[in-house]
Amino acid sequence: MNPRPYSILVADDDKAMRQSLGELLEAAGWQVDMVSRAADVSVRLAEQMPDVILSDVRMPGMSGLELLASLDPTLAPPLVLISAHGDIPMAVKAIQDGAYSFVEKPYEPRRLLAILSHAADQSRMRGSNARLRERLYRLSGLDRILLGATAKVAELRQDILDLAEVPAPVLIQGETGTGKELVARALHDLGPDPDAPFLALNCAALAPDTFEAEMFGAAGGTEGRLVAASGGTLFLDEICSCPLPVQAKLLRVIEEQECLPRGAGRAVPLSLRIVSATNEDVEQALSEERLRADLLFRINTVVLGLPPLRNRKEDLSLLAAHFLAHSARLYEVDPPELTPDDLAALLAHDWPGNVRELRNACERRVLAARRGGGSMAEAIRTAQLGEEVPDTLRAAVAAFERELIGKAIQAHAGRMDAAAEALGIGRRTLNEKIVKLGLDKGALL
Repeated sequence: MNPRPYSILVADDDKAMRQSLGELLEAAGWQVDMVSRAADVSVRLAEQMPDVILSDVRMPGMSGLELLASLDPTLAPPLVLISAHGDIPMAVKAIQDGAYSFVEKPYEPRRLLAILSHAADQSRMRGSNARLRERLYRLSGLDRILLGATAKVAELRQDILDLAEVPAPVLIQGETGTGKELVARALHDLGPDPDAPFLALNCAALAPDTFEAEMFGAAGGTEGRLVAASGGTLFLDEICSCPLPVQAKLLRVIEEQECLPRGAGRAVPLSLRIVSATNEDVEQALSEERLRADLLFRINTVVLGLPPLRNRKEDLSLLAAHFLAHSARLYEVDPPELTPDDLAALLAHDWPGNVRELRNACERRVLAARRGGGSMAEAIRTAQLGEEVPDTLRAAVAAFERELIGKAIQAHAGRMDAAAEALGIGRRTLNEKIVKLGLDKGALL
């Protein structure tokens, strides 16, 4: 699809100059509207808002500087002033008063077109930012929790709404940072009893020797965490990293919906909705005997897959606007506007840390804005220099493999046999790893 042509309103009392500017701009593909008096600009703006205004400075009646003073800077397009009588003090004052730029006659066509194009880009980005803010303001409920307009995110929102009312176990699969706990909490919050407990357990941190005492409690003593959460949701995060002895105990709890506190003669009944999550391939975890098959069959009645951010880049501007606004409220500053360069930096990055990485980058952008500078490119670059170390050795190995394989595929221009040979592995092994690591070959080339 071809981009919509830039539009411009030219105000100049010199007919020959209007004609000259019109021919130049139309030849460059602009939509051009013209008036001979600055006083007519407000009438035209009420009818249709152009991307940019180009105005002569000295005209009968209202001057270009007076036109500038009459415009609402929050609503009007950027104004570029042009004059044969300009001098440095006039140019400086015009820009201080809000003009986008100042050009002297006779103008150099390429320079004028470049200035007007940049002004139009800024105008459109400002309009886009305003539309994003308006859209964010209108969002509510699950739309605000799971931002995005891609088909996969819309489908995920509908799945959550459908599943929230039923007690079926749900397994959430997705890379680190895609929002697995956010989805688990949405399933709970939209369910029949959102005020019931929500117990999140990091399964990789559960110790077999203390599990029963902590989770089941003791007769006449401390109430176990599972008993306290009864009636609510049990969220088992990183289920593939759960120690096997703990998996056996969790399986009994899930199957029997009861637990036996230490020293008690009778089991305590439980009522728990089970939601689990993993960033690993469960089939591989099964084959490596790190995940019990009988436990998997109890927790994967319904499987929800969360898309990585690199596969939903259409949502980047909306997500970034949301996180910038959130951080700006936190630090009590105005949110920085997304510029065309910011948007280009967002789209160029691969986002290995997914939505979590984007949220952190937006927070750094707001902190830089508090000091009067910064850009999204710098915020992303800072994150890459100080990337967080993965929580587990398995995650660190996966991240390293993902980077190494991606570089090999790029270096050999997608020739998979050559990439496999360079990596010292077979073609079949390379294909398996690409699937396991969620690499998008097309995005790499």
